[in-house]
Amino acid sequence: QVQLVESGGGSVQAGGSLRLSCAASGRTYGRNCMAWFRQSLGKEREGIAAIETGGGGKYVVDSMQDRFTISQDRAKNTVYLQMDRLKPEDTAMYYCAAGWVNRNVLSKHEYDYWGQGTQVTVS
Repeated sequence: QVQLVESGGGSVQAGGSLRLSCAASGRTYGRNCMAWFRQSLGKEREGIAAIETGGGGKYVVDSMQDRFTISQDRAKNTVYLQMDRLKPEDTAMYYCAAGWVNRNVLSKHEYDYWGQGTQVTVS
């Protein structure tokens, strides 16, 4: 089992920044990717960014590459999502996920472990 705990969400004005953190614990060796997803009311959970925990490869959705950055601190088993120039449409619950990914690192179906989520509200 892998436990994931997100933090860093909150309310911010449009144009502001937030940095989300996801701390992993437990059997962290049972994963090769960690990712961030988000879900707003009435919408599907969508993948935003992912990182290969071993090789460090990073993937960010094209439409967000100019504003969102994913990174990790391997020593702390923690993954971060830096979000800049936030927009009201970024308002959502943000989830961290971990898993052994074989195909699409931004597909929710690839991940077995999920955090409880952290709310981001942009006004």
